[in-house]
Amino acid sequence: MSRNKDIMKIGCSLSEVCPHANSVFGNLDPKKIYGGLFSEDKCWYRCKVLKIISDEKCLVRYIDYGNTEILNRSDIVEIPLDLQFSSVAKKYRLWGLQIPSGQEVTQFDQGRTFLGSLIFEKEIKMRIKATYQDGTVIAQAEYGSVDIGEEVAKKGFAEKCKLTSSTNTCEEKKSDPGHLVLRNLKSPIPSWGHRSNQSAFTRPKGRLSGRMTLDLKNENDAGNHVTFPKENLAVGDFNLGSNVSLAKIKQDQKLIEENERLKTEKEVLLESYKVLESKVQQTAQELQQEKATTMDLTKHLESTLKTRVGTRMENLAAKVEILKEIRRVNINVHFGNDLSDAMQVLDEECFTTPASLTELERIWAEYNLAQENIRTCENVNEGNILIAKRNEVQQKLNMAVEVFILEVDELPLNKRLTTLQPSGISSFNSKDLSTSLEAAYGQAKEGTNSEEILKKFYDWKCDKREEFTNVRSETEVSLQRLVAWFQNTVKAFDLSVEESRTSEDTISSLDEILEKTESSVCKELEISLIEQGDADKEIILNTYSQVLQKIRSEERLITTIQSKYEDSIEFKKQIIECLNKNPNVDHLLSIKKTLKNLKARLRWKLVEKNNLEESDDHDGSEIERIKQEIAQLRNSVFQEIYREQEEYEKLNSLVQKWFPELPLLYPEIGLLKYMNSGGLLTMSLERDLLDAEPMKELSSKRPLVCSEVNGQIILLKGYSVDVDTEARVIQRAAAYHRAWREAKEESGLLPLIFLFLCKSDPMAYLMVPYYPRANLSAVQASVPLTSEEALKVMKGVAQGLHILHKADIIHGSLHQNNVFALNREQGIVGDFDFTKSVSQRASVNMVIGDLSLISPELKMGKPASPSSDLYAYGCLLLWLSVQNQKFETNEDGIPKVDQFHLDYNVKSLLYSLICCRSSMTAEQVLNAECFLVPKGKSTLNPEKDTEYTQYKEKEELKMENLDKYKEKTRNDEANFD
Repeated sequence: MSRNKDIMKIGCSLSEVCPHANSVFGNLDPKKIYGGLFSEDKCWYRCKVLKIISDEKCLVRYIDYGNTEILNRSDIVEIPLDLQFSSVAKKYRLWGLQIPSGQEVTQFDQGRTFLGSLIFEKEIKMRIKATYQDGTVIAQAEYGSVDIGEEVAKKGFAEKCKLTSSTNTCEEKKSDPGHLVLRNLKSPIPSWGHRSNQSAFTRPKGRLSGRMTLDLKNENDAGNHVTFPKENLAVGDFNLGSNVSLAKIKQDQKLIEENERLKTEKEVLLESYKVLESKVQQTAQELQQEKATTMDLTKHLESTLKTRVGTRMENLAAKVEILKEIRRVNINVHFGNDLSDAMQVLDEECFTTPASLTELERIWAEYNLAQENIRTCENVNEGNILIAKRNEVQQKLNMAVEVFILEVDELPLNKRLTTLQPSGISSFNSKDLSTSLEAAYGQAKEGTNSEEILKKFYDWKCDKREEFTNVRSETEVSLQRLVAWFQNTVKAFDLSVEESRTSEDTISSLDEILEKTESSVCKELEISLIEQGDADKEIILNTYSQVLQKIRSEERLITTIQSKYEDSIEFKKQIIECLNKNPNVDHLLSIKKTLKNLKARLRWKLVEKNNLEESDDHDGSEIERIKQEIAQLRNSVFQEIYREQEEYEKLNSLVQKWFPELPLLYPEIGLLKYMNSGGLLTMSLERDLLDAEPMKELSSKRPLVCSEVNGQIILLKGYSVDVDTEARVIQRAAAYHRAWREAKEESGLLPLIFLFLCKSDPMAYLMVPYYPRANLSAVQASVPLTSEEALKVMKGVAQGLHILHKADIIHGSLHQNNVFALNREQGIVGDFDFTKSVSQRASVNMVIGDLSLISPELKMGKPASPSSDLYAYGCLLLWLSVQNQKFETNEDGIPKVDQFHLDYNVKSLLYSLICCRSSMTAEQVLNAECFLVPKGKSTLNPEKDTEYTQYKEKEELKMENLDKYKEKTRNDEANFD
């Protein structure tokens, strides 16, 4: 029952493989497992061939169930190796029972039927007693409290016997006609396993007896040797005529077993013969190859010996030439010479911290603390006390600055920097000392400063220098001996020399001299040309790291001194103007007074114009004159507002650097509000001063009006605020504005011009530029962007998101109506509703057609993040890339990018943004391959360009006609009686 799932899996695998597998042909292997088509249910099961009946029929055993059947060859197929494993079925025998001698076939069949009724469709508990060598399990079978063997014995179908067992064997009487093989028939496969009638146990006539010893056929279940005992008599083996005796069956079975054993032995011997014959042939081939190799080696040695002396001398001469070249061009072996030179430079005139620097830093920290105390003070009286203390510290700081400047002026900073330049060290050719060492040694190791490392380096260098000197000296001595030998050899072979010399005196030492000379030359070349070992590299790298730390430490010290020196010079310059003198806010107050007068005059002129327009006999020329005066006054107001902003910026700079007390001393000028808003808030601008027209087509949620300021068309966005909301709006708008100011026009963000509060109503107004019909939705509805234009625009949008995310601002409201394509090539990100939090902005469900811009994590209730902004960005990029094609999405609502034919780089980026959801940043998006197109490489679409030009001309004509219509309408209203 525990193998039930395994049988199901085997059946499923066979049903897929066997219908398409090849039928068997030729000799069938009794060891191999095949697939057989069972005749009753026409399903495939694993089987082994027991006997070949004829050319077309074979006796097979279904190894996972234990029954046998005669099959046609066409119903037997090959199965793959992954199904060639051990059988599921096992043979069982009831413990302590044997079939009575002389039992008739009829009684045997009755016993079999009775046994089937005891075990069919029942969960049998097996107590294993022993196991035969062939794998047959001797067990005591129980169903509940019923001992199945006892029940069979009680009915007289079997008799009890005494069995002698060892570890793995159990011998029985030879007169035992067989034993019953029981199995649990509960398994659902095959279908014939569920039938309780006699056919469930019937084996086809003419098959081999179950007592056949399968050991002769080496029936291996995936490598496990399993045999049936000779005494084993399978159920159903007696489905024969009543006139057949049991003795006759046993006699025939013995003959079959003997025949099968002899056939098996023959096959084994034949297989062994083939293996031995193959080994003999392989050995002969290897011997022949070895013989040929030996002959080739002998010939090579013979030819080499003839030129041995010449070759050896030629190689030595070549090495000596290389050595000469090395010494001639003075290629010295540097055992850390550059590091030694660098340490010498660092040790000579070592630069130390100026004595006045410590005192200066102490007083400067005290001064900064005094400034911070003033900045956080909210009480004027307390602030005056803090200002007095600050002024005292300021006096001390002024004196410390003068002392520090005088001392630094005396320090040889420039000389020291010149010393660290490459001109001071002949072996360096790079920009400075640290750069030279980094170019030579690469990345330094991080570690603590240790003099032990430097000492170890000096010892190592001395040892290496001594070793190299000895090697070079040895080389020279060896070469001198070789030269002397050649000189003596000349005399030995000169016939004109009468002095007699034996060949032993002259020639005998040649081999030794050559050996010594070659060794010396090779050793010097190795030291000169081959890199150091790991231990040497470790010493050099550690020393280099120590030297680099000292260089960096001195560089930081010089940088600190220079920075403090510059700050001190600036402080001294400013302090001369500021000591005992408070900054003047009179100029700002004068501007505010001028603004007040101009706004009063402007309001009066607006009232005068309205009165004239409502009068019955108004003069058109008079109204026109007043309108011109209103325009001039409005321009003057904005000019003064800009001057006011400049003055505020100057005071803000003074507050940040020298006078943090200004907001406390002059609360009436509103400097603190200006600073908190990042320079965005103005108190001098009011809604009624602008000639604004409602823009209901753009927004129905909040007041939105259009106006013109200094020739620029602007939008006024109105937000309803209370006390708490007002502070949050200013804070969020200020953070956005500060992010924009980092790069301004290059930021990719919509600029905020002014933020002002309405005095009569709880309204906050935000002034931004107006780009008519420039959002993506309008552009794509009229003349869609080309792929090149879309990439240019979306690169600008990525820049805007990068600026926001760098300032820890999440947009949360990126959609096609809030992204602008200026001149069809510059993309900018629009601002968002500053009255809403990030979660409130991100909760609005924005879609493009069928495509949702809400990321999956937002749909699951997770907070908005830079990743959710980039998801919306990816959806916009996909929308622009595929134009008006229909989107297909998966079960999570994520669009399937594969359905579109896109540029490889664009598709890769979309995968990262939409599908894979990797931790990609806006900065990485900016550096994506699809945005790194060289300038001049992109080609414009002339048809699109012409189409866009025509569209732009039509739009300009519409705007001109609209202006004329508005002007005519105003004149008609003025003249209407």
